[in-house]
Amino acid sequence: MGATAQATVSRSDATRRNEVNAQIATEERTGPAGRSLSSEKARRIVEAMRRSVARRGTAGSTFDQVSREAGVSRGLLHYYFGTKEQLLVEAVRLECELRLEQLEQQLASAQTAHDYVDLMAQNLRKTVGEDPDFVTLVFELFTLSRRNDDIAAEFAGLMSRTREHVAQMLAMAQDEGVLHLHAEPDAVADTLFSLADGLAMRMLAEPERDFTATIAAAIAAARALLTD
Repeated sequence: MGATAQATVSRSDATRRNEVNAQIATEERTGPAGRSLSSEKARRIVEAMRRSVARRGTAGSTFDQVSREAGVSRGLLHYYFGTKEQLLVEAVRLECELRLEQLEQQLASAQTAHDYVDLMAQNLRKTVGEDPDFVTLVFELFTLSRRNDDIAAEFAGLMSRTREHVAQMLAMAQDEGVLHLHAEPDAVADTLFSLADGLAMRMLAEPERDFTATIAAAIAAARALLTD
């Protein structure tokens, strides 16, 4: 995505990312080579890769550049991740975990189906406006997955886990009487992600355009699937 829009992540998001990074230190997490990714250096490498890909793309993010930005030796990148493609997978996985946790916390306050849809729309606006790097990161991984079978399997697994997580949240909300789904939870989650992904790409591609009417149309479409 050749978007030039760059924004600083809000203080709350940066703080939460640091908290998630710290949490990883207490979890059993391994890279493709079976190495533990719980060390501070491994976490610094993942964050450096995230920033580098947003600025330079996957092709331009060499191990030399990422290692310098992370303040570690080039050999450590090979030790933990093997290839920069696997490092990119880990960077996207960490971001998705962070954002799913944030979304779950936000939706916990929803009292109606309209609340659910409105909070999701706010989340989309915030991501595109304050952290477009994340959108770039995901699309870089998708593009890479079309040419690499191993990364394709990793990407498909990541998409499956995020869809299942949101589907579970929707199913629980329905069981609690907060909303009513007009399709299976998995199908609703897939549709919501599809709307968000497409809108995010277009909003970054045309940063000067006013997308208010488009987002309103997407909200109306989502509300056909989630009602009180």
